[in-house]
Amino acid sequence: MLLSEQAYKKIDRELAKFPADQRQSAVMAALAIAQDERGWVSPEVMQDLADYIGMPAIAVQEVATFYNMYDLKPVGKHKVTICTNLPCALSGGEKAAAYLKEKLGIDYRQTTADGQFTLVEGECMGACGDSPVLLVNNKRMCSHMSNEKIDALLAELKK
Repeated sequence: MLLSEQAYKKIDRELAKFPADQRQSAVMAALAIAQDERGWVSPEVMQDLADYIGMPAIAVQEVATFYNMYDLKPVGKHKVTICTNLPCALSGGEKAAAYLKEKLGIDYRQTTADGQFTLVEGECMGACGDSPVLLVNNKRMCSHMSNEKIDALLAELKK
């Protein structure tokens, strides 16, 4: 087993939400639990989850590669996803992205040399009126991200 006992207990709670013949319905939650613990989802982790859930490994891989919230290679301690979908792009998203790239010295899908930040281009986060919108580690949404707010966020995350 590649995950902690606590992670498997969390996965068991997700599995319990579905009938026995539909265990595969918990795969997204299982991937998120594994990623939270390991930082990313490796091929070995996908195989382990497939075995644990009782589904083909290719089916786990299909889910993990379809959704951009799953990281299939190591990322920085803080993954910052910026929405660049059209409404956000037109409302400051592109400017915020350019500012982030300049501040971090990286482009999309790159990680800073110190391993602290990975910058990712994202699709609609359902908060078009709050643009520019950032998502930190798939969990924390930050709205109306001016340069000053970006500076404050980066300073906070570096602590």
